[in-house]
Amino acid sequence: MNICVYGASSNTIDSSYIEQTEYLGRQMAKRGHSLVYGAGANGLMGAVARGAHEEHGKIIGVAPSFFNVDGILYENITELITTETMRERKQIMEDRADAFIMTPGGIGTLEEFFEILTLKQLGRHGKAIVVYNQNGFFEPLLTMMSETAVKGFMTDATNEIYAVMDDADAILDYLESYKTDIGKVFKF
Repeated sequence: MNICVYGASSNTIDSSYIEQTEYLGRQMAKRGHSLVYGAGANGLMGAVARGAHEEHGKIIGVAPSFFNVDGILYENITELITTETMRERKQIMEDRADAFIMTPGGIGTLEEFFEILTLKQLGRHGKAIVVYNQNGFFEPLLTMMSETAVKGFMTDATNEIYAVMDDADAILDYLESYKTDIGKVFKF
């Protein structure tokens, strides 16, 4: 399967995040899965790609042409797809992916997650979405998501169309056994 991984591009994060995400990349490749991601060389993007590369996995990188500057793109990408815009990049990543994992990251990572979650909520896809809650990173976000439902700004069903996990092997087990849930979407 092609697994899209969203994550930080920053190298100024604790090394435990890097190690866990490299492990995820290695395990994906060992299990025969391909990586679809934003083509970055740094942060958790670079970590998942390095892990996949170590185990000879296929790496599909998607990046806008303005990212093609020294040190930004990972050098061992199997297939590099260049786009003109960030919107086009996200669309290609969505189209090429069979499942999505959000690792810790900043506003770009969150934006990618919320777009893919919104599309699932609206019935535009039924692919698995996993929040990889490394070191409890996403606890504040998960609290906000719960509060959003409790206070009536969205239905509880939205919080049921993604999984939250903190173990790479468990994530891959989940994705490998996942059955599409396109019928479990937001009711207008």
